[in-house]
Amino acid sequence: QVQLVESGGGLVQTGGSLRLSCTDSGRTFSSNAMGWFRQAPGKEREFVATIRWSGTAYYVDSVKGRFTISRDNAKNTVYLQMNSLKPEDTAVYYCAAKFRAGGSWYNFYEYDYWGQGTQVTVSS
Repeated sequence: QVQLVESGGGLVQTGGSLRLSCTDSGRTFSSNAMGWFRQAPGKEREFVATIRWSGTAYYVDSVKGRFTISRDNAKNTVYLQMNSLKPEDTAVYYCAAKFRAGGSWYNFYEYDYWGQGTQVTVSS
């Protein structure tokens, strides 16, 4: 049973930083990829970043150069370091695990398990 638990959200000013963590407290941390998505009020869930078991990472263009995704397989944890935050980064951030092979890294429906979400608010 995969249980993803997120932490690290909060309120920060424009230009500030936050680090989100997501720990798989259930099944062995052997997913094909671990990703972060976000959803702002009235908007669809949006891909932010994902990291494959191999360590290869993918990012949405709007966060490239500002966000870094990483994983610690020994701790069953994936991180999202967010720097130079902007008000448009405000959203609920969700951690997700992809076990199925194939499909797109960027589509939320390709991911099998989800965390409960953590709020990130960036004030201007």
